[in-house]
Amino acid sequence: MAEKTLTGGCACGAVAYAATGPFRPVIFCHCKSCRRQSGHIVAATAVAPGDLTVHGSENLTDWRATDNATRQFCAICGSVLFWRPDHGEHVSIMAGTLDQPTGLNASYHMRVSEKSDYYEITDGLPEHDLL
Repeated sequence: MAEKTLTGGCACGAVAYAATGPFRPVIFCHCKSCRRQSGHIVAATAVAPGDLTVHGSENLTDWRATDNATRQFCAICGSVLFWRPDHGEHVSIMAGTLDQPTGLNASYHMRVSEKSDYYEITDGLPEHDLL
């Protein structure tokens, strides 16, 4: 895990954030829920909840996609920004919302049994059904 501060935000600029690592490596999720909300797979890193500062949080909308987590997205432009599991140990940050350069690396693919049929996973990273 890398120790640094990264910034990011939604497409319209109504929500911005700063996160201070350490950051979890990026994980790719192929589950149906992630694909439906994002339009494809989700790529996300994570930090401790206390290491994330959100500006414009009044523009965030919460959605309970599953029984164990809340997704947060911009109510104005719809950008998916955060995934907050109920256990509260971390906050996942959608990697595509980070300002570059991130300096992060991808780690593995999860929920691969749920991936769509229009693409193949060819990057050589480990693939897992659950995690």
